[in-house]
Amino acid sequence: MELIGIIVLVFIIIALLMYNISIHKKVQTFSNINQKINSLNVLQDFMNAIGQNNSVDEKLRNINDILLEKYNIKYSSIVVFNGAEYILKATNVDEKHWETLKNLHTEEIFKNSIATATNKYITIEKETERLPYQKMEFARAKSAMFLPLYIDNVYIGYWIIESGQMHAFDNLDTTIIDVIKENIVSVLKTVTYQNTIENIVRKDKFTGLLSAEYLYGKGKHAIDKYTTSTVCMFRITNLEEINENYSRKTGNETLIKVSNLVKSSISSDYIFVRYMGPKFVIIFSGVEPEAVVEFLKDMKHNLEEIQIPYELQKKTKNKKEIMVSPKLNFVLSTYYKGTGMEGVTKKLEDYIDKSSKEESKINYI
Repeated sequence: MELIGIIVLVFIIIALLMYNISIHKKVQTFSNINQKINSLNVLQDFMNAIGQNNSVDEKLRNINDILLEKYNIKYSSIVVFNGAEYILKATNVDEKHWETLKNLHTEEIFKNSIATATNKYITIEKETERLPYQKMEFARAKSAMFLPLYIDNVYIGYWIIESGQMHAFDNLDTTIIDVIKENIVSVLKTVTYQNTIENIVRKDKFTGLLSAEYLYGKGKHAIDKYTTSTVCMFRITNLEEINENYSRKTGNETLIKVSNLVKSSISSDYIFVRYMGPKFVIIFSGVEPEAVVEFLKDMKHNLEEIQIPYELQKKTKNKKEIMVSPKLNFVLSTYYKGTGMEGVTKKLEDYIDKSSKEESKINYI
């Protein structure tokens, strides 16, 4: 009987072990599924941050905030190399430490990490120690993970997470961290075009107006506060003629006087840019085309009343003053929030370039 009891007990123990193993696998499976769901939720938050109507820097700051909140990270900093310098794009670290964070690529402990595209984890072992890159603090960070960022095998900067505890990242799931890192890289890759557009905006030296690129970056953020807006393009149709028949100086003076009169005529809430050459664009944010037609008729009349003096030097050495006036062609269209501004401006440009130089009506297309 004792033998039978022992055998039964062994079977019970084996059954319990198998049950525990089964439960452990189920818990592990649930944990993995939960991690995947959390990662998908974070990725969705990232996509929402990218889709927001704000600047590249604001998008990156929002993403950094998501990392801090969702993964309970003490400190998180994203540093991007733009080809000329390292720029701290997002951080929750006190400003007095920013210079240190922007120069981590010069630290010996991280150079190999950058060269080999591998993560680097460091921590102190005693309270009296400090991390190698810390120059002016002891208590802020006691462990850190440095993660170099690459786009298509091209180094673009790094992400560093820090903790005020020793060995804080010993049991950190590196798989999740790598997924987050790839998401950061995807975000940086996605916003590269927007960043380029924002950085190539220039101010025209004659009129003081911003260039057309402003419409597709920061300007669009302001315009998209409204559901619809009116886009107006106008062209000084006789500018080439003024340059050729009179002088380039007279043409430049025409540009200046036209732009100054427009600037003084429209609200500061509207956007006015020099689109290209003799073409300009006004965005009447949140205004329907019907509401601006009469205003534009009056403004067109006033613009064509401008007189720019040109002194003609006659053979008798007497000077004869000639007055030059601009001629303008206006065309309007509606812009809808969230659509491509470049599509609207290209449509207007094609129309106005093909129009007769004698066209005087304000057209809507």
